[in-house]
Amino acid sequence: MISFHSLGKKGVFEQEIEVEGHLIDSMILTKIFDRIMDLGGDFEVMEFRIGKRKGEYSYAKLMVRGKDEPHLNVLLEEMYRLGASPPRVIEATLAPAPSDRVLPDDFYSTTSHPTFVLIDGRWIEVQDQMMDKVIIVDKKLDYAKCKFINEVVKGDLIVVGEDGIRVKPPERPREGAILFEFMASKASSEKPSVSIVRQIAEDIRKIKTENGKIAVVAGPAIVHTGATSSFARMIRLGYVDALLSGNALAVHDVEYALFGTSLGMKIEDGSISLKGYRNHLAAINEIIKAGSLSEAVKKGVLKKGIMYECVVNRVPFALAGSIRDDGPLPDVITDAVDAQKRYKELLRNVRLVIMLASTLHSIAVGNLLPSTIKVVCVDINPAVTTKLMDRGTAQAAGIVSDVGAFLPLLVEELEKY
Repeated sequence: MISFHSLGKKGVFEQEIEVEGHLIDSMILTKIFDRIMDLGGDFEVMEFRIGKRKGEYSYAKLMVRGKDEPHLNVLLEEMYRLGASPPRVIEATLAPAPSDRVLPDDFYSTTSHPTFVLIDGRWIEVQDQMMDKVIIVDKKLDYAKCKFINEVVKGDLIVVGEDGIRVKPPERPREGAILFEFMASKASSEKPSVSIVRQIAEDIRKIKTENGKIAVVAGPAIVHTGATSSFARMIRLGYVDALLSGNALAVHDVEYALFGTSLGMKIEDGSISLKGYRNHLAAINEIIKAGSLSEAVKKGVLKKGIMYECVVNRVPFALAGSIRDDGPLPDVITDAVDAQKRYKELLRNVRLVIMLASTLHSIAVGNLLPSTIKVVCVDINPAVTTKLMDRGTAQAAGIVSDVGAFLPLLVEELEKY
């Protein structure tokens, strides 16, 4: 928690802030220092007390200085994003949306962190927390929630300005390991993959024993690298509660189920199949003739694979379309806004999201998640995991690995339980 105390000195552009929490373990203080310096501000540490027992908070008092009043205000607004509260706790300011999908000026843009707004003297937690959204308040129903711009309707009361808002960044206390604590550093291929996979499997098992929900974001590389059977087995074992992907994963999964190829290449030995270049189109054609993936399963056209297991095990899935899709399959949601809504529905109440070799879908899903949801991102390209974190999903554990090697190891561990 961070609170501000105005000094009331005329012409002096400085203000005290107090910082309390797991400042060192969670690097809260470091982030504050970095942000002030990045923005050209100055600070002085006036008092610092380190918690000496596990679970005990640390405390620091700082003086923050700006070049002028606007500069100081910018610094303080950035502190709000790191868990700050304004100098005086006053009510959040609300303004009605002037038209459908139009926001009032000075609207508050959200972070992915848990957020509270002060309404009628009470702090109300914002529901459906996501980054880069707006906060809608309904006083009659006594709730506040995040909304997409395209969901805003005329008259919605929207939070504007920075008053009456409290942001709570996730903390990592010294006592009690949090999920994927071992991945505290940036993504690296040098981490011990076997031990990492073992701990991820243990965390997955723990979540499922507590009836938690796990969503998987998957790319077609799962099929290309020969990991289809492992992922299908993971679904069959009950460790996947929702699948979010695009047309490509489903198409190549069906292609492999029907022809044993992916993009015309035989998965078993890597050789090129005769006229294999047309196999993915033939796979799309078979599903279109059947009517849908579920109808293809019912009619015996599709007898194995990832989508087969989703259908027979009643695992909901969302396939978001793109401009490059062949076909697409009948199940693909070609309207981007509708696909976004479906993704959001499937992500409701998830405790863990596993992202497997899918850059665009992974980043899209990351933007829909609060920072309290644990994320594991597996990709052979380290730039993917880094980009995911840099674009706001800072809680993600990045694992640089070939998904074709990672998935069999993970499922092997899961089968032990």
